[in-house]
Amino acid sequence: MTEATVPERQVETIPPGEEVLGQFLGDETFPVTWSSEVEQQLFWVYDDLHIPHPVSPMFFDIGGWWLSCDHMFRRFGTPFAVDWLAKNVNGYVYTTAIPADPALRVEGTEYSSRYWARVPRDADYAGSIGSYLDLTLPVYGEHFADWWRDRLRPEMERNFAYLEERLDAADDISLAEMATVLEDAIDIHDRHWKIHWMLNFAQLSATLNLRAVMDRTRGSIDEALLGRLQNSASDRNWDSIEALWRMKNEVRDDPELRTAFEVGDAEGIAAALRSFDRGRRFLRERMEPYQREFGWHAVWSHEFIYPTRREQMEPILDLIRGYLESDYDYPSAIETMRLDIAAAATEILEGLSGDTLEEMRAANAVNLRMAPLTPDHHFYIDQGANAHLRLVLIAIGRKLVEAGRLDQPDDVLFLRYNELRALIGNAASLDARGRIGARRAEREASKGIRPRDWIGTVTPTQLAFPYLVNWGYPERFHRTAASDDLRITGIAGSPGQVEGVARVVQTIDEFDDVQDGDILVCQMTNPAWVVLFTKIAGLVTDTGGTTSHPAVLSREFGIPAVIGTSVATHRLSTGDRIRVDGSAGVVDIVQRAAS
Repeated sequence: MTEATVPERQVETIPPGEEVLGQFLGDETFPVTWSSEVEQQLFWVYDDLHIPHPVSPMFFDIGGWWLSCDHMFRRFGTPFAVDWLAKNVNGYVYTTAIPADPALRVEGTEYSSRYWARVPRDADYAGSIGSYLDLTLPVYGEHFADWWRDRLRPEMERNFAYLEERLDAADDISLAEMATVLEDAIDIHDRHWKIHWMLNFAQLSATLNLRAVMDRTRGSIDEALLGRLQNSASDRNWDSIEALWRMKNEVRDDPELRTAFEVGDAEGIAAALRSFDRGRRFLRERMEPYQREFGWHAVWSHEFIYPTRREQMEPILDLIRGYLESDYDYPSAIETMRLDIAAAATEILEGLSGDTLEEMRAANAVNLRMAPLTPDHHFYIDQGANAHLRLVLIAIGRKLVEAGRLDQPDDVLFLRYNELRALIGNAASLDARGRIGARRAEREASKGIRPRDWIGTVTPTQLAFPYLVNWGYPERFHRTAASDDLRITGIAGSPGQVEGVARVVQTIDEFDDVQDGDILVCQMTNPAWVVLFTKIAGLVTDTGGTTSHPAVLSREFGIPAVIGTSVATHRLSTGDRIRVDGSAGVVDIVQRAAS
């Protein structure tokens, strides 16, 4: 193998002769500041999958999922990428994958520090490393469920127990000690995300193997059947739903509690429950334990700005009230899911015999063991790691308020990582209030800007990057907009057709507006939105691909979904009557809402 000499100049990232499919370098409506020509030649995707709103400075510095991607690419030996960078453009997060080019030099930021994207020194790396990936990846698919159960999940639970013990004692420990807890929380966040990527590749291995066996034994891939087999009927998401259902039943069967849940909004319910002994006991014995076990998430988990359910009980009370109104039946829902998974597992074996039967049975057995890890990794990583880190930051914020250095605890989220550390060390080190005020204003101003789906340069090689399927690429790039103003084109996320009333939801405050039978229209969903799936008849999103959360959850709940439209929340209004074709990936506007 030869070692490449990295030239001083920045090199071209587009291979000679490769077609440029599109380019956007900025305009007056969406200006982009580029640090180099190399940056311009990369394909940057708006991360509406995780962070559809303007990002806080602290989350961009220490919370991003991209911070551990170099570890993922290094561990698995991926020939298609070696690092993943994020760029803040007009307040929004854009990310790009870095190819395994030893001569490539492009700047990135991690933990407030400037660095060059990690690339191999070996000029033959991309051509030689793939055989390592091919050899080891099936091992992850075969064994990861056991690793998760026996080793990795207990490790993460121990990490959370430590942080929660420190948070419980936060009022009694010093600012200096809380600063060390912050560093621990960052390390734990980093570790959990490294586990995330192990799981992600293990799931990829299991899915790719099942697809290959299905194609080989049946001659084609049945996407609907595959989606049913990737559902789960036993995971932390269902555990949370079951706990809510049990609280709903307790309220339903107790006249005093039931009366309290009839007083109005969630704040009114909370006040009513606090006003009498039975209500206070319900909060103490049911609500507080639920918050401690399941409250580690927010309406948008990939950001520190949004309060968690651990901090605010009102969203949970809203969920219980919604379950009361619909008399949601958890046993029936979970049994329906179990039976459908079992039926799909039988269906995939029909007509097979001998070696092909055993090959399919084995491939699906691995797939079924991996399926619960999709919601479980959200619980322990996407939600849990971020939520615990937020709570540590807020605890530090409270101490800085007490010391007169900040005005409110969440001011810390508008500082950069090293700025916060400097402020902890020395109150006179920077004008914290001035910076925080300016950044809060900048974030509010960014909300008035409509982000583009992508910026930079698009080539066939860049579009082929495997992970982009989670954002709906390459379909979203190649999609031709419907010529009819009454039609929206997207990606087929969950099969079936449904017609109903659109309900556009942008914030958690609008959750309570969703009625039984509505078609939910939103930017994106995450596990905090699961409660709405017990009500809605269909789903339309701006972002996501066939493996993203809204698609997977829609298939799990058996509702039609069109995802990755890019424009649904802009083109549709609450009250519009729409027809969703989740098999074809189109949404037709049957009748506009009365103005």
